[in-house]
Amino acid sequence: MRTEHDLLGAHAVPDSAYWGVHTARAVENFPLLGQPPAAALVRAMAVVKRACARTNRELGFLDPAVADAIVQASHELAEGRLAGEIVVDALQGGAGTSLNMNVNEVLANRAGELLGDARGSYRRVHPLDHVNLHQSTNDVFPTALKVAAIALLRSLEKSIAALQAAFQAKERAFADVVKIGRTQLQDACPMSFGAEFSAWAEALSRDRWRVFKCEERLRVVNLGGTAIGTGLTAPQDYIFLVVERLREETGFGLARAENLVDATQNADAFVEVSGILKAHAVNLFKISSDLRLLASGPRAGLGELRLPARQAGSSIMPGKVNPVICEAVAQAAMLTIGHDAMVTMAAQSGQLELNAFLPLLAHALLQSLSVLDGACRTFRANCVEGITVNREVCAEDLRRSWATVTALLPKIGYERATELAQAAQATGRPVAELAIEAGLLDADTITALLSPEAMTRLGYRG
Repeated sequence: MRTEHDLLGAHAVPDSAYWGVHTARAVENFPLLGQPPAAALVRAMAVVKRACARTNRELGFLDPAVADAIVQASHELAEGRLAGEIVVDALQGGAGTSLNMNVNEVLANRAGELLGDARGSYRRVHPLDHVNLHQSTNDVFPTALKVAAIALLRSLEKSIAALQAAFQAKERAFADVVKIGRTQLQDACPMSFGAEFSAWAEALSRDRWRVFKCEERLRVVNLGGTAIGTGLTAPQDYIFLVVERLREETGFGLARAENLVDATQNADAFVEVSGILKAHAVNLFKISSDLRLLASGPRAGLGELRLPARQAGSSIMPGKVNPVICEAVAQAAMLTIGHDAMVTMAAQSGQLELNAFLPLLAHALLQSLSVLDGACRTFRANCVEGITVNREVCAEDLRRSWATVTALLPKIGYERATELAQAAQATGRPVAELAIEAGLLDADTITALLSPEAMTRLGYRG
């Protein structure tokens, strides 16, 4: 063990640790979630520190050798080589100070090591005087959160696009299959299976566009604002330059907020993004539930779809296969909807010049982004791409259902259609058969009215 000091006094730290006294106290103080901060957030923190070190070196505030060592250490942390040294809990008091200090200490000790110092000496590189130079947790943490969120949004957008494409492929594959459409879980009227899949694909198209656009809300950062957005302790040249360097490091179109005080104390942009994630979660839940319903049975249920068999479904019922991918996707959606409430509560709980609850907001938002990304990928690869249609079931349901009478409505009128529906329900005979028997329509006309072409075009031709 080694002994380090802070304003509270001495504290023992393991000799092998890259972290120091501030981290040690945070570990003791916050045994809450039992999880470290999101890996994406840690990577983003490292990238922010790298941009700050480059800026301070360029402006002459850091010795080039020290700055280069910090840049190298930041690169190692961003790549995950020092990830095991980030040991603070994801949930913590202090608006993220514990994570910021954990990162500062790890980078200082690793940079010092690169320059020949022992861990904990802080002779050449100090966590606060060098790594945290011209920074505050209050501008570093929210900036890193935005950088992390943008990276995850871009990954999610690609996954949604791939999932949308999978549904569009099924739309084309099943365009010729006519089935019974249902409202209020009751037979309603005929439609094509292609149209069913097209509706799911269109919902995902909106999700993709919203996720793509909401990145704009995160590009404005408060880096350089230091404690409360006034830039206290930071040189003006640094404030003007540091976001440019961060833009180079990330490749993202970042911009310094015109009002740094506003950007430091208000978190509404995160709420907006979270709301868009919730909308996507709602669509994922609805679609996955629809697929479960259409694949249910097959004997006592609908059985119109066959979902890929992914694993044995029961420890007691041999041969049972469950719609596990759809169930997992639905749970990811539920988690996201719950996290949106956390983001809302955390954002509204800030007071005056700072929001102390950003760690909870960060945990909820970044976990939602990650879990939705994973849900979209497994939904596509392990479910949607392998879906097949039970054409025989669809054809028999169509033949037997009284709901096909709706397609005949333009030809025979509402009253006669009602009589046909009642007769079909009473006798169990097909509507088409009864209509021909009653002389209302001939077989060719009924076939045309119930054809895939008629079900896929918009409206009917007189």
